This record gives sequence, C-alpha cells and structure tokens, in this order.
Amino acid sequence: MRWNPSRRDSGTTRTTYIDVEACAGDTIACAVSMPDWCWGAEHGVNEAGVAIGNETIYTTLDPRGAPDALIGMDVVRLALERATSALNAVQVMSELITRYGQGGSGHDTRNGERARPYWSSFLIADAHDAWVMETSGTEIATHQVTATWAISNRTTIPAFDARHRHPQQPVELLVDPRLNASRALLAAGSLTVEGVQELLQSHVGGRDGWTVCMHAEVNGECVEATTASMIVELSDNPTVWWAQGSPCVTPYQSARFNELTNQLLSTTR
Repeated sequence: MRWNPSRRDSGTTRTTYIDVEACAGDTIACAVSMPDWCWGAEHGVNEAGVAIGNETIYTTLDPRGAPDALIGMDVVRLALERATSALNAVQVMSELITRYGQGGSGHDTRNGERARPYWSSFLIADAHDAWVMETSGTEIATHQVTATWAISNRTTIPAFDARHRHPQQPVELLVDPRLNASRALLAAGSLTVEGVQELLQSHVGGRDGWTVCMHAEVNGECVEATTASMIVELSDNPTVWWAQGSPCVTPYQSARFNELTNQLLSTTR
C-alpha cells in the first residue's frame, strides 16, 4: 500500500512495459495497492474521491498473442492519477486502452515464471456515480451502475458476456460461486463496512479454495491467493480500509484519505 503523491511527468510516463504520453499538468495524488514487481496498482482511491479496482477476465480473444502494452493495473493507476470523477475515469481508461492496447504478463515473471497475460474488468466509482468496464483487447464495454454491482474473474455485462465469454473457462465451478456470494450480500441491502469485511474474509464459494478469500489449490499446490484487499466509503474525504495480505489473516487498517500521507510509504516510480 503506497501513497502516490502528485507529480509532473515530462514527455512520457513509463508504465510496466511501455511509455505513454504524460498527462497535461500535475497528476492527482492517490493511495494505491501496488504489487512490488509492476508500475500499476490493483486498486486505489484518489484525491478527487474516485475509487477503481480491476479483475482478470478471459474472453474469446486469446491474450497470449498480444504484444507488450498496458496491463489492467497500469490502467487503474493511470486513471487514478488523471480522473476527477467516475465518468471521467471511464473516458480516460477507454482512451488509454484504445490508443495503447493491452498486453504483457499480469503476473511477476522475474523468477522465471511463465508469462500470464489477460484482459481486465474494472469497477469505477465516486460518491455519486459508478461504472463497470469490461475489455477484450481494445474492445470495451461499459455499464452505468444504478444500484449495486459485483465483478469477478468473468464477463458480467450481459451483452458483452453473450458475445465474449470464454468458451472453455469453467466459470460455474471457479468463478460463479464467489460472484454469487458477493451479489447475495449486495442484494440483502443495508451494507456495512463490517459486513463487507466479513465477506472478503470468508471462504465461501467454489471448491478447492476458489473462494471469496482465495487460496486456490491444484494438486495440493497453491496457485492463486488473495494478497490485498480494500474497502472505500466514498465522500469528499473518503474513509479507506485496507489489508495488505489475505484478509482472513490480516487485520484491516483504516484512515480518512487526508490522513493517509502520514501512514503510507510514498512512491514516485
């Protein structure tokens, strides 16, 4: 978890794999959850009160043939640094993906691990508005949320799902049980921070560890695990709860946005 202060880039900004044109003027300060191997962020919230998170999805288009470009985590951080509202973030992200494309491993390959490229879906919200964005290469679908929405490792916007759902991904076994657990919590109404934390800490969902707090195993070996979690109560000064580790064993910390500079390490990379 890092405090990402406002800065001014000259000419270009170096993301995980490629350079992109720097934004005009100063970037927007944000608090971001960053894997240590890449430039981008899994999720975060910025000074304008915009929160964004992303998920891996697979579609009918194979990502393994795409050249290095932006990964979903780059798009999250770039949008947090540039967008002043949820709708503005949708515009920024759409322009970035259309211009630069998506490609490159979304997992650390420094120790010889195989490259694992993917497409991304995103939840984007401010205190007044929320959107879902799903992608397949440079093709983009967006949906404005009117009540609640949950995403997971699959396409969820109905028309986009009908056209692009991966034909061989066993979503019924590995994804839908987790997604349905989140949808059930949202459908119950009267959300509380404690209730959301309990869901994110829970091991409900699919078999073999494919649960909300994921500890997925294949042949007895852990292949996927939740490594960070964030809850944001949106307002002019958002309250942020974060767990830098599996939330089932990592206590959440919390702070108002204007207090985060005192609690988080800074990054300028």
